[in-house]
Amino acid sequence: MALNFYENLSSDFIKLLENGDENNIIIEVGESSMKQPFKAHSTVLCYRCPYLYDEFKKSTISNNDNIRIIQKPQISAKIFDIIIKPFLLKIKSSWLKLNFSKIYNSSFQTNNLKALQNYCNDIIAKHPNLIFESNDFNTLPVPALVSIILRDDLQLEEPKIWDYVIQWGISQNQTLPSNIDDWIDKDFQILKSTLQQCIPHIRYFQISNKNIVEKLFPYQQILDKKLWDDILKYSLAPNTTITSKILPPRKVFATQLPNRGYTFQITSSIINIEQATEIASWVDKKEKAFDINNNPYEFNLILLDDTDEIIGGYNPIGWNSYFIDDCSKTNDSFIFSLKNGNIKNSILSRVKNAGGAIFNVFEFGPSFNGDLWMNGTQTFKTNGRDYYENPIRKTTGQFNIDDYEVFQIKKR
Repeated sequence: MALNFYENLSSDFIKLLENGDENNIIIEVGESSMKQPFKAHSTVLCYRCPYLYDEFKKSTISNNDNIRIIQKPQISAKIFDIIIKPFLLKIKSSWLKLNFSKIYNSSFQTNNLKALQNYCNDIIAKHPNLIFESNDFNTLPVPALVSIILRDDLQLEEPKIWDYVIQWGISQNQTLPSNIDDWIDKDFQILKSTLQQCIPHIRYFQISNKNIVEKLFPYQQILDKKLWDDILKYSLAPNTTITSKILPPRKVFATQLPNRGYTFQITSSIINIEQATEIASWVDKKEKAFDINNNPYEFNLILLDDTDEIIGGYNPIGWNSYFIDDCSKTNDSFIFSLKNGNIKNSILSRVKNAGGAIFNVFEFGPSFNGDLWMNGTQTFKTNGRDYYENPIRKTTGQFNIDDYEVFQIKKR
């Protein structure tokens, strides 16, 4: 997952909890005049402090806002502030990583945690694997799943969304045969009924012909006949008039894949197919970028982490951390900045001093000498253009990163 993702997420989550607008518990500690209230979420109590959560379930006292009250007069306000309160609020990244899906699931068990639901949905839209690949995915309530697939910015290709929705629907009906070839009409009707709130939100007309055959066709019986007919018509003749509503493609910013038939694909949370093809053309020193369908390279993801400004470098000879302060010579490496958002043009910076193109040092990360190097787990640095032709940033010096990715590039 992202290098500093859970640390940042835990910090934001703490702010959400401390805000208190939608907390559904008040813990009252201390006696009489020394009594102090502390607002909390039942979701947090459930996973951070089982003892207080048990007390919450036993509690019958509530105020006019339907907020449950736990009274603990035997615990002094001072002790609570020093020991228990920080424990509840210190949402560590490791704890959040293990419990994110449970927190999200629990937030739909009550109607007064809308802010928490929306907060989690914003995270899931960008990092869908947090939910879709979790062990708790099949336990999601229907409103949670619908709220996710409704998102225009959900960073998943439509065929994958379909697969996950089908997986979820089947998991809700344990009596369905494991082999779809053994299904009868009744089985398809059961699945259709289970997914009735999800089916309208799939972007069917953004799915390639190949995936229509492989993904949709086996389950065509759960779709209304008119919708299925329109899907087939549109796939064969996109200009044909149909009556079914055509939902727009999702705004997949990083892993944006074409709707129809490209042979080259890439798994990335930072760069898209066009950007990967541009990098491939630089590797072969082409003046004009490769056609997307004729990219001669594979991009194999080795390590994943996140950043807004898309910068990077290509090292054709590899890294050697055994050498201390040792430079490796190459004429073929380069560093770059990709066009993205407000950045209108990509910047390619090739080697001008081959003897110092690559710098090997064990205490640093990847280093293109002083022009671009990783000098910490969360920071990179650039000092200008000592070994490469052009600066790839407007400013020099140290800068923080959110995510980074390392790819192996090889001929297909």
